[in-house]
Amino acid sequence: MGKQLDELLRDGLLDLGVAFSENHVNSFMTYLTELKKWNKTYNLTGLKKDEDIIIKHFLDSLLYLKVIPGGEIKVADVGSGAGFPGIPIKIIHPEIEMYLIEPSGKKAAFLRHITGTLRIEKIEVIEKRVEDLGKGQESFLSVDIAVTRALFSIKDFIKKTSHIVRKGGILILSKGPKVKEELRKLTDIKYEILILTLPLADIKRNIVIVNL
Repeated sequence: MGKQLDELLRDGLLDLGVAFSENHVNSFMTYLTELKKWNKTYNLTGLKKDEDIIIKHFLDSLLYLKVIPGGEIKVADVGSGAGFPGIPIKIIHPEIEMYLIEPSGKKAAFLRHITGTLRIEKIEVIEKRVEDLGKGQESFLSVDIAVTRALFSIKDFIKKTSHIVRKGGILILSKGPKVKEELRKLTDIKYEILILTLPLADIKRNIVIVNL
């Protein structure tokens, strides 16, 4: 079964046009094992099948690479949960400085565990709500890009994160079919939308890029 899962991941990475090594594949397989182990107690994902986790978590997270440039940039994954999309992005692009922002203690504990297990460098778990960053004694975070999955509406995401993204930076959200309703509510906001197909699945994703 393990080999089949390896092959599934490789096929998906090839489909995405992502350059990868065996080390990358091994990291994702370790991630899968640890996620399933912790999920029994911590309820980190509703997905139970290995194939679903690979496609709808790992490969789905890597769709963001279609718009995130490589290089030494700073990225915040807001509402990271079990590490999506931040950790898959980091596995492929280790040069990116990544901040995983997750207020849930259980999820933040898993994030610290998995980043340690995978020996990921230049990554920080911030156990706070994004709107609380910069209050009190907390050093002010300034990133080039903030990303999230379907956690917030576009309007809410702009409101909650614009204080941690530098001027000229971007916000990236992955949205489902209701994206048009949300976009209608945006006024005076510059955005682009990229419609992508999730590899190995007949699912469309709307990647919304908001320029600040």
